[in-house]
Amino acid sequence: MKKISAKAMPRDEFVKICYETVNKELKPQYVNDMKRLGLSCDFNLFYDTINEHSQRISQRSFIELYEKGLEYRKDAPTMWCPKCETGISQVECEDKELDSFFNDIVFKVDGEELIIATTRPELLPACVAVFYHPDDARYQKYKGKMAKVPLFDFEVPIMPDPRADPEKGTGIVMCCTFGDQTDMEWQKAHDLPIKLAISTDGKMTKLAGKYEGMSIQTARKMIIEDMKDQRLLLSQEPIKHAVNVHERCGTEIEFMKAKQWFISYLDKKEDMLKWGAELNWYPKHMKSRYDHWVKGLAWDWMISRQRFFGVPFPVWYCKECDEVILADKKKLPVDPIKDKAPLAKCPKCGCTEFVPEKDVMDTWATSSLTPQIAAELIPDKAIQKKIYPMSLRPQAHDIITFWLFNTVVKSRLHNGINPWADVMIAGHAQDPHGKKMSKSKGNVVEPQVMIDKYSADSLRFWAAGSKLGDDLPFQEKDLVTGEKFITKIWNASKFAFMHLEDYDLKKPKHLEPIDGWIISKLNKIIKTSTEAFNSYEYSKTKQDVENFFWHDFCDNYLEIVKDRLYNPDLRGKDARISGQYGLYHSLLSIIKLMAPIMPYITEELYQLFFKEKEKAESVHIASWPKEVKIDQETEKIGDLIVYAVSTSRRAKSEKNLSLKTELKALVIRGKIELAEFELARGDIISAARALSVEYQKLDEKSEADFEHEIVF
Repeated sequence: MKKISAKAMPRDEFVKICYETVNKELKPQYVNDMKRLGLSCDFNLFYDTINEHSQRISQRSFIELYEKGLEYRKDAPTMWCPKCETGISQVECEDKELDSFFNDIVFKVDGEELIIATTRPELLPACVAVFYHPDDARYQKYKGKMAKVPLFDFEVPIMPDPRADPEKGTGIVMCCTFGDQTDMEWQKAHDLPIKLAISTDGKMTKLAGKYEGMSIQTARKMIIEDMKDQRLLLSQEPIKHAVNVHERCGTEIEFMKAKQWFISYLDKKEDMLKWGAELNWYPKHMKSRYDHWVKGLAWDWMISRQRFFGVPFPVWYCKECDEVILADKKKLPVDPIKDKAPLAKCPKCGCTEFVPEKDVMDTWATSSLTPQIAAELIPDKAIQKKIYPMSLRPQAHDIITFWLFNTVVKSRLHNGINPWADVMIAGHAQDPHGKKMSKSKGNVVEPQVMIDKYSADSLRFWAAGSKLGDDLPFQEKDLVTGEKFITKIWNASKFAFMHLEDYDLKKPKHLEPIDGWIISKLNKIIKTSTEAFNSYEYSKTKQDVENFFWHDFCDNYLEIVKDRLYNPDLRGKDARISGQYGLYHSLLSIIKLMAPIMPYITEELYQLFFKEKEKAESVHIASWPKEVKIDQETEKIGDLIVYAVSTSRRAKSEKNLSLKTELKALVIRGKIELAEFELARGDIISAARALSVEYQKLDEKSEADFEHEIVF
């Protein structure tokens, strides 16, 4: 964006530019975007992962874990990204299926050919041994002998080891330092020499001879061509295999020997599984991703990075004995490159010169402290204790092994508690073809563009259709559906407000059956929606309330109740008050239930009418809808009314007649008593526009609940 190289200036100057860019250019736009999306945040409280607040807590965390004996620095084989030129941790790797070749190449043993299959001939100059399985009879004769490495003409020992797979390739394998984790295990177990053929920037080293300076891919091609020329390549078999790549840039990882900082936790796998089991997972099956990750851990957490930009380690080293000198906690944050060590001389050897740590911390070493960083934004210690541990971690499924796992680990190592009680795992927005949206793929849909075209409520309406944990392909037609919902609830509300202007919130003396019916149906929606929100299943609430609004409320209830609302002189004032009661409470409840999903239209409708009557300043702080007990018989009468009216309207539509067309006669059969039907007669006559309505009771054993006959 600014075309500035971090390495072309002092670190503190680069940090300053980054900080100014974030706070002056990016944050105002991000805040505006978040507000337009309707996010409920305290926009007076901010932090970013490089400001002094975050650095202080991150550096304090490092010092505390070091003092607990949970961190160590070691010169050891490390997963390395040649493109980013930094060490990376296991969590930053992902498997990617790539095309490659199994190359059968010729080693020599006492002048005889020994065929070894490899996908990485460029590692030949780093070969330190050849291994076979102890039970593999084919190669037992080679025990204790030496094999000559093709092209490079040096010899390496041939040894048995149970980690060699007799079924893979030719069953005998070369060990190179370092091709993969097994190579590292072999090197350590057999005390083999370490030879590095690839440099930190992904180029071949001096060890590679004439291939020095070539990229890995170029060296691979050249070595294969040279082996072909010298008849040292017998065959090539094309394969597809899973390769570890850096998730940030997609580059195949290498293994380098370098001094790195680690958090020790491999010995805590059983504890980690218990920690995960103590969380409330929504949905429950997402816990398996956490468990699978823990069981597959093979490395301690490497937290140092060879990047220029990041949170500095609060560490200096004695120039003579390499003793670790930690910063004073009271003076955090520090940058060892520009700040002096807190001691005048080394407490171990007395040396007065110190070397600053130049590496920075892994991003996740800071992000794993999110709950603590957020809580400590508020100085009041009592409030901090209420905030941390937190109640909920909402996040996507792809960073369970990054953010969630590391946050649990840090919270447990520091405070012995889980950082939150509940974990809500959402999915991803995908493109219309079901592919993950990515700027590099060019398939990203910019939310603000959709907000401009439709509205934030329409976008949220689409997003709320995602089942917890599932990905959701973006379909613009779903935003159109959201827009239609907004239009419909606006028009329905305007109709309701017109008939509720004189309503004083009093409960009617007698509740008409269809008004009791809508309240009863509403009760079920309130119950299921409350349960759904309590388990973070927002998509179920959205679906249930949407269906209730369109079908029960608009299609049925409004059509049936409108005659009583328009004609109190004909139908009676008490009947109108009953209609007002049903209309007021059902519409208000719909608005409240949809408020978390569509905050703008619901707030607009609340402010327009309900605020004055409900007194709460906003629908978003108003009380949650309450269930009102309605007897089942009233609901059964309402079901019959809806059946009678909907079948009459359907019959007219099938004959292409206006819905205002009068019916000569309507015969309805049901299982309620005649006296109960009489309570429904008026609404059926008015809504069905029937000149005559007759009721006949069905036998209780009848398979049908309702039947009808219509005469036009």
